[in-house]
Amino acid sequence: MDASESKQKPESTKTTAPVPELAGLSDDELLQMRICDLKLKIPGTELESRIQTFYSELAAKGLSFKPLCYLGDEWFCPEGCATIAIPFYLAHPRLKRLEEKMMMEVEGGTEAWCMSLLRHEMGHVLNHAYLLEKEKRWQKLFGPPSLEYSESFRARPYSKRFVRHLGGWYAQSHPEEDFAETVAIWLTPDLDWRQQYKDWKALEKLEYVDSLMDRLAGKPPLIFAKTKMSEASRLRSRLALYYKRRRRAYAQEFPDFFDADLKTLFIDSSASPNTERASTFLRRSTKPILNAVSAWTGEPKFTLHRLLRALTDRCSELDLRLRSDAAGVEIAAYLATLASHYRLTGKFKSS
Repeated sequence: MDASESKQKPESTKTTAPVPELAGLSDDELLQMRICDLKLKIPGTELESRIQTFYSELAAKGLSFKPLCYLGDEWFCPEGCATIAIPFYLAHPRLKRLEEKMMMEVEGGTEAWCMSLLRHEMGHVLNHAYLLEKEKRWQKLFGPPSLEYSESFRARPYSKRFVRHLGGWYAQSHPEEDFAETVAIWLTPDLDWRQQYKDWKALEKLEYVDSLMDRLAGKPPLIFAKTKMSEASRLRSRLALYYKRRRRAYAQEFPDFFDADLKTLFIDSSASPNTERASTFLRRSTKPILNAVSAWTGEPKFTLHRLLRALTDRCSELDLRLRSDAAGVEIAAYLATLASHYRLTGKFKSS
């Protein structure tokens, strides 16, 4: 062995970047960070226990495999994979606060909401893993999976053909979502779905899922790909760009504005100069109005907030005043009507 071979190799100078302390950062500082530089992990967070609870639910139902849960940029199950992406912001309380500020709500931020979404995504996992949508019975009950997804669909709020799990009558949006929602109901612990959906057409779908799961119990999946699409640790976008894109996706173009409607809801200042300004009332009542309308329509709070803000600004320009104590109820009903019209047509109002 010559001298050059006997020399020790120098130690690597590469070091692991420290985990940033996020709690003390301002919103502006956070928005300048890249998602990959947040160094987020599931272990040690509230997500860890929720995923374990989710796995226990699967085992209790006799399902023989666990999907891989990882941090991504949103809730989804990659096509053809047995993985579930969970939004990265749920892995840190500081990021949850930023999410609420930027988007008006935190999807999956509570334990109940998170578990509901995990159960829903498991429906997609099962569909992918066992190629279920290819079965004739599946297609007869849920419809052709080849249908295109659409942001607007003709929701039937009182239809008994679909289960009700996530908000906004989501089961009605597409056959694959119908199946995922039905699986989510079947998975929910301590839910007597036979009693809840007695005399509903949706019960036939639940009975199908129940027999299907008996058939699949202990059976290995046909596909068990563990692909992690849009994994947070690889996302190099800064949070500022991430939210710019998401806010743009939820934003809508509003027509020049509903003056006749607003003058019906409120009153001109010349007729009632001493009553509260409509714009002041709307700013003061924003949170309860958004909560109520979002809960009943399923429309994202960010979209509704932009609409309500535009209405508020127009009320200010017209110098409108409160007409009665029922203004809060009336404006919530009006917003819900606009949101329902959007759900059907893709527009908040006919042009």
